[in-house]
Amino acid sequence: MSHDRLNNLMARGTAFLGCQVALMGGAMSWVSERHLVAAISNAGAFGVLACGAMTPELLDNEIRETKARTERPFGVNLITMHPQLSELIDVCARHGVGCIVLAGGLPPGGAIERIKAAGAKLVCFAPALSLAKRLIRSKVDALVIEGMEAGGHIGPVSTSVLAQEILPVVAGDIPVFVAGGIGRGEAIAGFLEMGAAGVQLGTRFVCATESVAHPNFKRAFLRASARDAVASVQHDARLPVIPVRALKNKGTELFTAKQREVVEHLDGQRLEMAEAQLQIEHYWAGALRRAVIDGDVEHGSVMAGQSVGMVTKEEPVAAIVAELMDQAAAALERRAA
Repeated sequence: MSHDRLNNLMARGTAFLGCQVALMGGAMSWVSERHLVAAISNAGAFGVLACGAMTPELLDNEIRETKARTERPFGVNLITMHPQLSELIDVCARHGVGCIVLAGGLPPGGAIERIKAAGAKLVCFAPALSLAKRLIRSKVDALVIEGMEAGGHIGPVSTSVLAQEILPVVAGDIPVFVAGGIGRGEAIAGFLEMGAAGVQLGTRFVCATESVAHPNFKRAFLRASARDAVASVQHDARLPVIPVRALKNKGTELFTAKQREVVEHLDGQRLEMAEAQLQIEHYWAGALRRAVIDGDVEHGSVMAGQSVGMVTKEEPVAAIVAELMDQAAAALERRAA
């Protein structure tokens, strides 16, 4: 009976995503690739490919390889500031990708229209109620509200506050998925009862058996506690840098040095602001690759959410999804007693 209640609460999300469980995989560059994404979708949830800094050719191949591994629906996460965003949207359209997740701020002019024209559903991130309302007016199909507890790029507000602020106002109009620091099913049940259509999780899947993350990267997760996942510090107010949450290491200090270098170039008028911000993004992409793929967890970026303390072993994606759903169902049963 408890699973019936859970399925009813997830019905809007599962109908929207076209899957059995209203759980989206967080798009983690270098981690959310063909193997992990296909495994998440095959487990009944909804995998999301992280395009990151991929070229259109690389994305084309990654989508093809993912389709070879699952017949179930999956989405593609695109970054709004990617210089070839239009071409990436075209690649998704050619493959019939049914859901595109746009991250990194308001969609640039024409992007929404191109995605809709391709027949795909559009999901955008809303870090504030005002932005959620603006995106709804722009005709996006669903929202992700992600709190500062998440790994990778983060906003300034916690998941619990965002959920209280946004869900009661807009969840009746549009499906909303809650993300950031979610590591157990009890939290999933709570957000569903608040009106969420589903949730998004990234950190819990990093140590999945199907994850291609380097053994060193996985070991860093298994050793870490919530307090080890810290947000990066902005070096200079003139360079607006979106904070990134990762496990503290020497790479944290290297990023401070990188910011100093970019600010010096700005001061010397050797860089435009847009190029400066792009350099920061390229830094993160390279630092993350060093950690995830090469296993350099000292100098690379070990991006992790604060739920990292709930990652206690390497196990198959299907086992992670099943455990989360069992926990959520049990929580709902206890509350109904």
